[in-house]
Amino acid sequence: MDLNATLLGQMITFAIFVWFTMRVIWPLLTAQLDARKKIIADGLAAAEEGRKILETAEQTAKNKIHEAKLHCYKLLEDADQQSTLILENARQVARQEREEIIASAQVAIDRAVIKAKHDLQSKVTDLAMLGAEKILQRSVNQQDHEKMLQELAKSLV
Repeated sequence: MDLNATLLGQMITFAIFVWFTMRVIWPLLTAQLDARKKIIADGLAAAEEGRKILETAEQTAKNKIHEAKLHCYKLLEDADQQSTLILENARQVARQEREEIIASAQVAIDRAVIKAKHDLQSKVTDLAMLGAEKILQRSVNQQDHEKMLQELAKSLV
């Protein structure tokens, strides 16, 4: 193998190239790689943080949905209790009105019965007086007595 000036020149040039690359280009490349590494690490950290935030948000949403369901159930239960109370109050009012109507009707019936009794007593008295007048106007035999009783019965009907 022959060592000549070309090979020696190439070796010196290569050594200068390696030295230049190590001093100038290598730090730039490592800086770029470190920056890229940092960006990737930050992205992964942000993704992990986002995942944790998402999990927290999902749990919060589940809790809020559960609370909303409980609140709805409570509202439905309260509405059911209130409707039951309203129905019971309406029934109580209806019972009271029914009792008042029955009492009013009973009073009206009692008055009508008393009036009918008074009217009947007055008619019976009038009929008795009329019968007595007829009896006193003429002498009564058995046949006349029966005839007057039949006439009195017809007039009562």
